[in-house]
Amino acid sequence: MASISFLASPNYVSHSIKASSKSFDHLKDGFSFGNKNFPGRNSWGDPQELTIANVTSQASVISRPSLGKEVVSQPNHIAWMSVRQHRWEGELVVKGEIPLWLNGIYLRNGPGLWHVGDYNFRHLFDGYATLVKLQFENGQLVAGHRQIESEAYKAAMKSNKVCYREFSEVPKADNFLSYVGELASLFSGASLTDNANTGVIRLGDGRVVCLTETQKGSIMIDPTTLETLGKFEYTDSLGGLIHSAHPIVTDTEFLTLLPDLINPGYLVVRMEPGSNERKVIGRVNCRGGPAPGWVHSFPVTEHYVVVPEMPLRYCAQNLLRAEPTPLYKFEWHPDSKGFMHIMCKASGKIVASVEVPLYVTFHFINAYEETDEDGRVVAVIADCCEHNADTTILEKLRLQNLRSFAGQDVLPDARVGRFIIPLDGSPYGKLGAALDPDEHGRGMDMCSINPAFLGKKYRFAYACGAQRPCNFPNTLTKIDLVEKKAKNWHEDGAVPSEPFFVARPGATEEDDGVVISMISEKNGDGYALLLDGSTFEEIARAKFPYGLPYGLHGCWVPKK
Repeated sequence: MASISFLASPNYVSHSIKASSKSFDHLKDGFSFGNKNFPGRNSWGDPQELTIANVTSQASVISRPSLGKEVVSQPNHIAWMSVRQHRWEGELVVKGEIPLWLNGIYLRNGPGLWHVGDYNFRHLFDGYATLVKLQFENGQLVAGHRQIESEAYKAAMKSNKVCYREFSEVPKADNFLSYVGELASLFSGASLTDNANTGVIRLGDGRVVCLTETQKGSIMIDPTTLETLGKFEYTDSLGGLIHSAHPIVTDTEFLTLLPDLINPGYLVVRMEPGSNERKVIGRVNCRGGPAPGWVHSFPVTEHYVVVPEMPLRYCAQNLLRAEPTPLYKFEWHPDSKGFMHIMCKASGKIVASVEVPLYVTFHFINAYEETDEDGRVVAVIADCCEHNADTTILEKLRLQNLRSFAGQDVLPDARVGRFIIPLDGSPYGKLGAALDPDEHGRGMDMCSINPAFLGKKYRFAYACGAQRPCNFPNTLTKIDLVEKKAKNWHEDGAVPSEPFFVARPGATEEDDGVVISMISEKNGDGYALLLDGSTFEEIARAKFPYGLPYGLHGCWVPKK
């Protein structure tokens, strides 16, 4: 099954994939590589064939076109370059041993195509979604990647231009009338992207859905073939244009937040397995600011939903702009303060609403209930990857900044931020560092835990930290929240993606399992990496035939 061939030329890649019967008819011969930021631009010379066949048993078969002096001297890291082709699948050579109990598919989603024709996107979050799989079975590993066929992606491939509003990109109007028409379609949501480039989740009923910040960007995929199956359509009448990109998903429920941009607040909603209908649990009204705070993610406990109200708030004016502001779709309102709200899952009642120190976070790690000696819940503890209330992290994620690293230490500091939210009616909560940030290099993002400890008191978290100087998190780190220590994995020049924990079946220890990540190397290569969840030592790696762009978030689909 691991046979693929494609014909490489300076301007296109025409490929056939023998492992699949589906083809990209609408893509014609693929997408243009006539782009100054793509490794190999106009340097491959005459068309030449690249073949990867039976990769597991014949590693020497892996070859690639000579990149030439222009590309060898290219300072850009493969992590920030557009994916080499739209689709690939093959079996990988494994160095080390994959545990025989690890049977299933790890999926990773993220932006992977950052240009259309000769036009280069501005921001990491703009790229068209590239879905990657690592399929583990009986100690062997098959990998693959494929573009998610959103309407935004298909329109861009057909017209060779941006056609929907991405994170920082806006369609270029041909004239004033077309600009007015585009604005009108923005109010209806028609011009918002469905580019599902942020996360991927497995619902309790087994359906796999890729997500982004827009509700229309909910797209079902086949986890084995990576084929786009179609839109995930919500059948309720709740409306709205956006939602949290990171819902809470278990085998029994789906919880998410729907920000209300008109009457600032959030709907907390639940969806049952097998259903497409969201039902309202309750509503939180914002206590500050002209708009809701950005809710990229949120945590839950066993009995409560934690609703963050961050002073980095949505901004309708910025949504309407043709060119991005430094904070893109948001505005920083420190005078509006920061808040944390606690809602009862069962009743929808708000049991606490406290002011907390200013904060900026993309990703919450986990939350749990703190009890007294009598077993009464007295507080909620919520942990997150917190950027010291510094919004400049958004600007640091511009592709120009990521691609221009020259050794300076420019990554803003971050920490494991721990909120303590009292349930005794106190008006204030606390925020501090759960451990010394120097333990993980003062870098902290892209986190996962053992899912069995979701909403419960836990000890370990896995995330990306920093070995400085750097401009982006460049280590994998295991956080011990009891000992307040960290173990760190690092390779020079490597950019690792989110470490994802998979527990060993039948495990009784919280960290008994493996951690999966994908690594982009400075030499243009890349590989899949497995670390022991307990020792944090490498147990296996498998080299990709070429380096892949950086990806964001993943999920695990166990073998049936």
